[in-house]
Amino acid sequence: MESTKPKDVTVPTTGLSDIKLLRKRARQNIEEGAVTSGYAAERESVIKLLNEALATEIVCMLRYKRHYFMASGIHAAPVAAEFLEHANQEMQHADSLAKRIVELRGEPNFSPEGLSERSHAEYIEGSSLKDMIKENLIAERIAVESYREMIGYLMHKDPTTQRLLEEILAVEEEHADDLSSLLVGMAD
Repeated sequence: MESTKPKDVTVPTTGLSDIKLLRKRARQNIEEGAVTSGYAAERESVIKLLNEALATEIVCMLRYKRHYFMASGIHAAPVAAEFLEHANQEMQHADSLAKRIVELRGEPNFSPEGLSERSHAEYIEGSSLKDMIKENLIAERIAVESYREMIGYLMHKDPTTQRLLEEILAVEEEHADDLSSLLVGMAD
């Protein structure tokens, strides 16, 4: 019976690739940068998902910024400070997502055209401080579910993107908790 292993491959007892094979593969398709032959996800689908997440983060940042400037009333100062902190973190998420899209040889879509259609969250202004908190909380809950689904989709196919999304998810969960706490005891 003939072996199906390529002749230049020796399979070490660790299950890891032979160093000579790693070196050979690294020299192939070098214009692909970090996307090597071991990349298991469908790259174009991942880029599309990341661009949707990017749009979501931008829409959330814009909504938080508006709420920061529009917050008024006796409870406004600490709530506005929370809105500003969240807006800045959403922008950091957007930057991280854009960077990862480029690493995957894609193009981050920052175009305002179609931004709200690409975003999972909506841009709803809210008429009162409580409405603003609620709209941001709803958006965070959408983000939490979206990121969980994306992480599940990427499971073991793209560990770098999966880890990035897990880090963003943790912050989005914290945002939801912060906003939920702000609602406690607030009059209708």
